[in-house]
Amino acid sequence: MTTLESPNTTLRLAVPKGRIEAGVTNLLADAGIRLRSGPRGYRPTASVPNLEVKVLKPQNIVEMLAAGTRDIGFAGADWVAEKGADLVELLDTGLDPVQVVAAAPDSLLVDGKLPDRPLVVASEMERLAHTWIESRGLDANFVRSYGATEVFPPEDADVIVDIMDTGETLAANGLVVVDVVMSSSTRVYASRKAMEDPEKKRAIDGLVLSLRSVLEARHRAMLELNVTDDEFERVIAILPAMREPTVAPLHGGAGYAIKAAVPRQDLPTLIPLLKAHGATDIVVSRLEQIVP
Repeated sequence: MTTLESPNTTLRLAVPKGRIEAGVTNLLADAGIRLRSGPRGYRPTASVPNLEVKVLKPQNIVEMLAAGTRDIGFAGADWVAEKGADLVELLDTGLDPVQVVAAAPDSLLVDGKLPDRPLVVASEMERLAHTWIESRGLDANFVRSYGATEVFPPEDADVIVDIMDTGETLAANGLVVVDVVMSSSTRVYASRKAMEDPEKKRAIDGLVLSLRSVLEARHRAMLELNVTDDEFERVIAILPAMREPTVAPLHGGAGYAIKAAVPRQDLPTLIPLLKAHGATDIVVSRLEQIVP
């Protein structure tokens, strides 16, 4: 699939460094955009023309997009909220789902709630922490942390506002979640300046279409089966499809061949059900990209 439809325009793409980098580079590769890193690795070369790539920290990607020095990039929704950046969200990849939570030592809580007294709240995410403090009407002083926020309580802070993935780090430090500040995932954002340029917008739309097609394909599988004329309607009635399944007659009038892109999560229950309704010769194959 062609991802960049404007050959006279170079898109400046920002790819995140760190925890979410692998998921993003795999998504790009599945869309046909392979990145080859140089000696330092911060300016990889793309396998498609008209794409200039730079690897940056997620928070810097948000800042560069807001400044207009990058056209499109991947970043967590939490960092966009933290920076208060005015960006155009184009696609939620669903990758790296996390929550920004408020957590405190269990021993601090009164009936499962924070005590009604002045508190010290520590966080790397100052804007989100202040917003949460104000929304809950807390009497609290804020302390800026620079990593390892979970070790602040109980001596140096009562509460932390931090990113939670599995919750294991919080539990290991004796902390429990008292509130969810926001949910986040890796998303594709564009600068408003780039979206106001017709040529760049066309190229951005083409790139996002390719990425979306990969994500759609990851959630579906191609299901092929044969069925006799007598069982045809019973099978069609239970077969999910994006619109309608593709049907072709079998040689010699032996029945029908049916093909449909079905939700992958339905396969464990769908295949036995189809078999019970008369389907035979069931084949499941992986899809690469789907453009509705």
